[in-house]
Amino acid sequence: MSTPAQLPFEQTNVLRLAPGLRTLQAQGAVHRVRTAEGDEAWLVTGHAWVRQLLDDDRLSRSHPDPKAAQKDSGSALLAGLLGGFATDHARLRALLEPHFSPERMLALRPYVEKLTGQLLDALAGQKPPVDLREALALPLPIQVMCEWLGVPQEDKDRFGGWTQDAAGVGDPARSKQGLGELFGYCRRLVADKRRNPGDDVISRICATEGIEDDEVLGLTALLLFGGFETTVARIGTCVSLLLADREQWQALLHDPGLVPGAVEETLRMSMPNPHNGGMLRYALTDFEVDGVTIRAGDRLLLNIIAANHDERVFADPGRVDVTRDTAGSLVFGYGAYECVGAMLARMQLQVVLTQLVARLPTLRLAVGVEELGLRHNTLIGGLIQLPVTW
Repeated sequence: MSTPAQLPFEQTNVLRLAPGLRTLQAQGAVHRVRTAEGDEAWLVTGHAWVRQLLDDDRLSRSHPDPKAAQKDSGSALLAGLLGGFATDHARLRALLEPHFSPERMLALRPYVEKLTGQLLDALAGQKPPVDLREALALPLPIQVMCEWLGVPQEDKDRFGGWTQDAAGVGDPARSKQGLGELFGYCRRLVADKRRNPGDDVISRICATEGIEDDEVLGLTALLLFGGFETTVARIGTCVSLLLADREQWQALLHDPGLVPGAVEETLRMSMPNPHNGGMLRYALTDFEVDGVTIRAGDRLLLNIIAANHDERVFADPGRVDVTRDTAGSLVFGYGAYECVGAMLARMQLQVVLTQLVARLPTLRLAVGVEELGLRHNTLIGGLIQLPVTW
């Protein structure tokens, strides 16, 4: 049996698939790997298998042995702390989907447009170069989540810090503490919404017939955790990929109607992630993946980034093409497990890109791509900084 490949692979270009991951993908759909924590796992890189396994009831998000889960990093710890609530997926989706409806997103969009404009006003008033991550990508999702959920704006920095701790790698105790702080805050917030409901998501969830406080708590924490850090990283990816390819940026300047397609294409190429592992799942039974036997209890890493670079689905997958048909993209999952918040993320990205193209047509990277660095201290990854000039 071959020696497991060691994760993470070296990321020589922060906007491209890691060469080691590309090499592995060319050899097949599933591979034995060893995580940075020293655990053996199966890394799934083929698009067809990743898509199937994302919506496969032979896999679980929760570790079958809770004691063993304690040594896993943030994503497993989050699933463990959410407990049975996270496994009741159908009910969770049913509770959340009405709050992500097209009508709700349309009603929220003017706020996102206004806030984006204000942040760009402040950015344009600075002397370039400016860190676009700090000036736009970081503050926008935090404030949008506060407005949408009904979290007081003055608390945005507090829960932002907790979610960053919870998503941290290499320190399970800190991850657990961050989640504990987040859950404690959400418990107080839910109690306040029960007493003083408003026109916001948490208040509307509280008003759902038969829902318990712990269920509202779980949903609130999940939304705060999942809707902030990932959007920060995706804004950075979207803008940096387009600014690094002047032909594609010029295409948007000539035809702003291409913005939705540009958002989907940059989402397909996914966020820069130094850990290049994947979405963690655990096998509940024995089965085969591409001729490889998976045993009950085995860890699987479903690598969406690799799947979205599968040449059998996307021709020349490492090239940015804002006119590409991205219908097969798995960036938000698949099937019953497709991310319920996808529409909110897409809307924010479309607003950001539309306004950047209109207001800062000469925008460009202030450093070479080789100078962009990745955040290694979080599961989400993303860029450390995004220096731009105009």
